This record gives sequence, structure tokens and C-alpha cells, in this order.
Amino acid sequence: MRLLTYNIRYGGVGRVGALASVVNQCAPDVVVLQEATRPEVVKELAAATDMPVWAADPGHSVGFMSRGKVRHAWHRPPASRRAFLELVPEGEPLRIFGVHLSAVHSNWTERRRVRELRAVLAGIAEHQHGFHVITGDFNTIAPGETLDIQKLPPRLRAFVYLTGRTIRWETIQIMLDAAYVDGYRVLHPAERGLTFPAGDPHVRLDYVFLPSAFAPRLKSCAVVNGTEATTTASDHLPLVADLEVG
Repeated sequence: MRLLTYNIRYGGVGRVGALASVVNQCAPDVVVLQEATRPEVVKELAAATDMPVWAADPGHSVGFMSRGKVRHAWHRPPASRRAFLELVPEGEPLRIFGVHLSAVHSNWTERRRVRELRAVLAGIAEHQHGFHVITGDFNTIAPGETLDIQKLPPRLRAFVYLTGRTIRWETIQIMLDAAYVDGYRVLHPAERGLTFPAGDPHVRLDYVFLPSAFAPRLKSCAVVNGTEATTTASDHLPLVADLEVG
């Protein structure tokens, strides 16, 4: 199964053609979307990418598209600003959980992301020993990676300084401590894998995680880049992963 995670920015309004070009070049089976708050846009994008099964809701950031039948449900833990999405592809021993954690780089927002992620992990606890993937826009960076604060807009640089100049990145470490593997990093230990902003990537915000016991089922994981569409369709670059599900 080929899985794509993609933040389409502001609902994808006015960019269906470019978004479809990016999705079609990846030929995914399932696409997890973030900022998919405009169902009419997702419907049009699904038609343009030959994905007859889809769902989006104005009240939720995370939506999806699929070539095959998928059961889906949104779950919003009390500690989270946004719901996460649960997908169960028909006939496959796999669950996909799509997330979109709070944005902005600062110690204050990192603490919020920690609360949100802990709530997600608590919400899926009954499935944590089975084959599943947690994917999406985590809006944070992994341990050992760096953020060039000077590349942030002035108002966001000020926010970093006001909440403590050195950000204590904790969110991704929680995933690692919970025995998940960072799919991109485990396959590409020496590559940066930057996904944001699309026109001049300098941070990695988008991830695919699997329980460590199922890490061998991840056959590939790559940032999608290199075409005009990838830099104009959205402010994020998508991440594509191939999973062995049979």
C-alpha cells in the first residue's frame, strides 16, 4: 500500500490542479490530508486523482482520499484542539491514524503539542500492539534536528524569544519513547528530509510513524519534491510511504 500525507494549506482553495498533479505523480492508494476543511475542494481533488472514497469536514483539519473502501471516524480527545482521523482500509490488517498538531514554534506551543500527542496515544491505546501507522503534520522537529530561527517571520521570531529562546523539543521524543520508529529517519539517517516551507524547505514537520515491531513493513519513505507543482500547490511538501500490508 502506498500512503501519502499532505498538508494542502487553507483547504486547498484555488489549487486543485496543482494539488492533483502532485498526488497523481505519487500514485498513492490512500492520502491523509491536513487543512482539508473544504469538503467541496476535497471532492474535486478526489475526482481529479481517481479516488472515489473520501471524507472531509469543515470542523476538522484532517481528511482523506482512497482508491479502495475505507471505514473512517474522527476522534477528538479532550486535551486536543483538533480531532485525529482513524482509517481502516477494507480487507487490510492495518489502521491509519492521521494527525495535525498545533502550529507555531515556541516552548508554549510545544507543550500544547505534547498534550495533544499524549491524548492521541491514549485514544488509540487499544490498537497500539497491532499494525498501524500514525502520520501527518506534527508541526515540530525531531531530536537532534535544528530550527534556524532567523528564517522565521519576524512575528514568529518574537514569539520564540518571548517563550524562551531555546525551544525544548519534546513531542517527537514521546513517539520514540513509546516504541515507534520515525519512518523517514530510520530509512534515511543521513538526509534532512525537509518538508516546510515548500519553496525553501528548512524544517521537517511531516512524519510517518510505525510501532518498532512493524518497522520492517515500511519499504520506502520519501519527501515528494522536484517539480513546479510541489512548490506551488501548498506550503508543505508531501511525504509518501510504501507499506507491506499482506
